[in-house]
Amino acid sequence: MKILSIIGTRPEAIKMAPLLGLLARTPGLQSVVCATGQHQAMLQQVLELFDLRVDHDLRVMTENQTLNGLCARIFERLDPVLEQVRPDRVLVHGDTSTAMAAALAAFHRKIPVGHVEAGLRTGTLAQPWPEEMNRRVVDVVSDELFAPTAGARDNLRAENLGGRIHITGNTVIDALHAMVARLDGDAQLRGQIDAGLPVLDPGKRLVLVTGHRRENFGPAMASICYALVDLARRGDVELVYPVHLNPQVTGPVHRILGGHPHIHLTAPQNYLGFVRLMQRAHLVLTDSGGVQEEAPALGKPVLVMRDVTERPEAVQAGTVRLVGADRGRIEKGVSLLLDDANEYQRMARSVNPYGDGRASERIVAALCGRPAPAFQPTAAGAS
Repeated sequence: MKILSIIGTRPEAIKMAPLLGLLARTPGLQSVVCATGQHQAMLQQVLELFDLRVDHDLRVMTENQTLNGLCARIFERLDPVLEQVRPDRVLVHGDTSTAMAAALAAFHRKIPVGHVEAGLRTGTLAQPWPEEMNRRVVDVVSDELFAPTAGARDNLRAENLGGRIHITGNTVIDALHAMVARLDGDAQLRGQIDAGLPVLDPGKRLVLVTGHRRENFGPAMASICYALVDLARRGDVELVYPVHLNPQVTGPVHRILGGHPHIHLTAPQNYLGFVRLMQRAHLVLTDSGGVQEEAPALGKPVLVMRDVTERPEAVQAGTVRLVGADRGRIEKGVSLLLDDANEYQRMARSVNPYGDGRASERIVAALCGRPAPAFQPTAAGAS
């Protein structure tokens, strides 16, 4: 069986990396990897970290591109690859415009589509935008739906979609486990990673920040930045913010936060460096989807700067809270965890509702027609 996997953004590549590695090692499968060529430098970091090779590069990235322009180039440049490779199946991941366009391109050629991380929903097309629409479209055209959780499976069942549903856990936890094992097993590597991170006051707690979602562009991003200034003025924390390369992020972030003595703005970290930051963090403040899954697996409280989330499991488990992009809510939410040890411990329970490090195994088993037990959440680190 020949499988063509599509990767675009850096988070997509990280989440697909363990699966791509296993596909390449599985007898009877021919794995072909196609990258859309977005954020080349960031993607190259992931490929090197996981020792992956790209067979086709669409190079769709242009300056100041629109979503419509991006999708048009993906359609135009992926179609000849589909004609050349003639895969038995196309695999896409998540909810990016890359995944949506690639799934539709395969569907138009009547090539079966498998959706990794299927079934996530907020229930409103505006949040997150355009991701909620993207993942719904991919699920409609997919015949193999790899749902990370029972809740995602239930969403798919409620929509009466025709694909076969498998509860696999999330492949990002596979990637996280691999990086944690590498860091924990190599003190010299940990030292090298730490040496490349900002110099932090060991007497202060680290708040790790990520923020780059489209729905937070504009006034919401400024509100987030001013909340970070408020927190830094406490004097008992250090904030580290790896800044996304999108100008809609770099502009306000550097204008408002640049030069503050307790706020460290860094370039985007490679995945190993980011995992190390999560290990060292006291808590995480983010608008990212993937971080909502990774940090709870490390026992780190997460405050999400969004009003809704497609990943409700950790909210239900008590390790994630929604604070939106409001300056006051962010400052209040973080301060509560910094000032109330009991509240912090309630959120810091090491609960992992998203994976056990074996999601890729379950997906490959399903692709090969072999049975695999559905993922069931356990406390992080439990056997």
